[in-house]
Formats: sequence, C-alpha cells, structure tokens
Amino acid sequence: MLTTLLRDSRALGALAVPLILTQLAQVALTTTDAVMMGLLGTTELAAGGLAIVIFNQIRTMGVGLITSVGNQVAAAAARAEQAAGGTDGTDGTQEPAHDETRAIVRASLAIATLAGVTGALLMILIGQALTLLGQDAQVVHLTRSMLHALAPGLLPCLWFQAVRQFTVGMRRPQALLRITMASIAVNAGLNWILIHGAFGLPRLGLTGVGIATSTVHLLSFLALCLAAKKDTSLAPLLTFRITRTDPAALKRTLGLGAPIAATYGSEAGFFSVTTFMAGSFGPDALAAHTAVNQLVHIVFQVAVGLSHAASINVSRELALGNHDGARRIRNTALVCAAAVMTCVGILYLTVPRLVLAPFLDTGSGEALTIATHLLIVTAFLQFFDCAQNIGVGLLRGLDDTTSGFRITLIGYWVVGLPAAWLLAYALGLDTLGIWLGLLTGLAATATLLLRCYSAALTTTRPVAATVA
Repeated sequence: MLTTLLRDSRALGALAVPLILTQLAQVALTTTDAVMMGLLGTTELAAGGLAIVIFNQIRTMGVGLITSVGNQVAAAAARAEQAAGGTDGTDGTQEPAHDETRAIVRASLAIATLAGVTGALLMILIGQALTLLGQDAQVVHLTRSMLHALAPGLLPCLWFQAVRQFTVGMRRPQALLRITMASIAVNAGLNWILIHGAFGLPRLGLTGVGIATSTVHLLSFLALCLAAKKDTSLAPLLTFRITRTDPAALKRTLGLGAPIAATYGSEAGFFSVTTFMAGSFGPDALAAHTAVNQLVHIVFQVAVGLSHAASINVSRELALGNHDGARRIRNTALVCAAAVMTCVGILYLTVPRLVLAPFLDTGSGEALTIATHLLIVTAFLQFFDCAQNIGVGLLRGLDDTTSGFRITLIGYWVVGLPAAWLLAYALGLDTLGIWLGLLTGLAATATLLLRCYSAALTTTRPVAATVA
C-alpha cells in the first residue's frame, strides 16, 4: 500500500508541484502588496486589505466561470491520444478532439472578457457602497482609490486564467512558473516606484499598489500567450478568435462554470463578510484580520495546486475508464496536504511573531496581539480549508459542479456564518470569534464535500463509455 501511495504521489506531484509553485508565486504578488501597505501604516493596510478582498471576491468568481476549461481540455486531450493509439503525433484521427479543444479555448476567452468588464464595473460600485457597511470613513476613502486602480487589471487577469487553464489541461504548466516568478520582481519594483514617486513620477501611496498590480496582470497575460505560441503542442490549439465562439461550447462551459463560480463566490463571500465583520471592531482588528488572512491565502495555494492536479487527473482517469485510479487520487491528495499543513501549523504555534513581522512589525501593538491569537486558530483551520478545496476539485473531475455549490451554501452560510456571528458578537469574542466561526464552517464543508465525492464515484459510469 505504501508503494502504491508513493507511486500515486509521484504521479500527482508531476502536475501538482508546478501548479503549487505557480500558485505560491502568484500569492507572492499579493503578499508583496500587503507588506508594502503595512509599511505605509495600519490604516493603509486595513484599507488595502479591504480593497483586495473585494477584488479577490470578483476575480475568484470570474476564475470559477472558466475553471472547468482545464478538465474539458484534459478529457479532449486523452481522447485525442486514444484516437492516435497513445502517440503524440498529428494523425488525422486526432483532429475532432483538437477542434473540440480550440472551441473550448475560444469559449473560455469570450467568457473571461465578459466577466472582466462586468466585474470591473461592479468593483467600482461596491466601493461607493462601503460607508453603508459600517467601515471607518478614512479606510473607505483609501479603499475606493485602491479599487479604481485595481479594476482595469481584472480583464487581463481573467484572460491569463483562461490561457492558464488551457495549458494545465494539456499538462504543460511549466511556463506558468517562470512567468509568475518574473512578475514578482516586476510587481515589487513597480510598487516601490509608484508608492514613493521614484524617477520623477508622482507619489501615489496606496493607489500605486493598485496600479502596479493591474500592470503586472497585463504583462503576465502577454508573456503566457507568447510562451504558449512558442510551444509546438499548444500553439496549434490556442486561438483568440472569440467572435467565432461555438455556441455549444460556450453553453457547456458556462453550464459547468456557473456552479463553480457560485461555489468559489460562496467561499470568497464567506471570507469577505467576515472581513467586514472584523472591520466593525476597528482598524486594528481589520489590520490583524488582513495579515492573518494573507497568511491563510499563502498556504491555501498548496491546496489549490493539489486540487487542480487532482481534478485534472480524475478527469483523465475517468476518460480512460479507470475508477480505481480516481479513488486513489483523493487519498493521495489529502495525505500530501495534511503533511504540509502540519509543518506550517507547527510554525504558527511556535514562532507567531516572527511569522507576522513582515505585515505588522511597524503597526500597532494591539493589531499584533490580535493577530497572534488568530494564528492559533489558523493552525487548525487550514487543515479543513485545504480539504474542502480538494473536495471541490475532485467533484469537478467528475463533471459535478453543482454539488459543491450546494454544500458550500450549507457549510459556510448555514453553519459557519451564524457561528461566527454568535461567537464574535453574542459571546463577545470579537475577531477571535469570527475566526472560530470560519473554522467551524470550513470543517463542515470539508466533511460534506469528501463524503459526496466518495458517494458519487461509486455511481459514476466511466466517462469514456459515455463519449460518442
């Protein structure tokens, strides 16, 4: 059994490790932003954190609309390999599957365009309504400026994600890591220049962080497109002619993507609402919440990488009719995740101030004290956060994108949010109560998702048998 686990871990890791490293590199962008905002002051960190939460809420739902693209492309690629007898040649029998892949890519880019424009407008409207949500007036003023700078970057961000899903589905994610690593350095340099007004540019402060982020999203998209066009396996399949989008492919991608967007939005919305709740306890509480939430977001990228890799592998195994392989993927992903979460949890519990120093070292002592207490909860919360994300990915591999949404509604909104409100306000635990509620909601969600996958897998017919 141990030999099987090691073999499956290597197979999963071949795709998961590049994805995890890419995810960690991407979150380094927002981490750099958070550190830069923290250097400006506690109020700036609170305002910037609030703006990033709103941006991430909308971005996450946009990404959800096109997340199924990776699974669809992986299944089409597996069928193409079968048609060519397992070779990677250009035999004519592969062409129907290749046409299918091109249609999926065009549909994803069309959806990304619509979501990017709509989401940017929505971000600005939300900024105007922040005073109605009980936030500090100075924080609201700074948040609005940040949102105006972030909004233009949403469109290239979603274009990047569409092309990314295509490359992942083709099992060629290597360029993603190189591009994202380069973007970290570019983002840090632009942040410094625009915040402080170097090289004769105006001193933009917090707004400069938003402009830098939007610029990096555009440059990353252009770089990924260039890399894909240089790849002989990807270039023939990557098309940007969204005006020729196939209605059937668009309908299928939206049909699969809408529940994923709702699921991602449900989770992100759960965290967004708790951010507003933390803000009701003042700038120190919001700054502490922002710092710890960023740490959770960093570690969460391990779960995202494992979830995507597990999801793609499940789609591939079922396309080939291998149910046993699909079952083992779940166990392998959870074991790998638990090992990483244990190491990180020990770090949080033993050296919390060292972990928080990059965000709150120059902030108030009260914010640091609150954040230190939150890290204790986070050491346990992240196990369930990781498990629930893997559960959503596993179900997506079965082409089940609706169960995850229904389950997150129960776990986050029926269980988690009431628990957070009760502990924070009714029992007077303030921000600590919010995070205990988060833990409760994530634990319920993870349990329900993994049970659902186990039950669904026993009744799912091999995908290969249903494809005609």
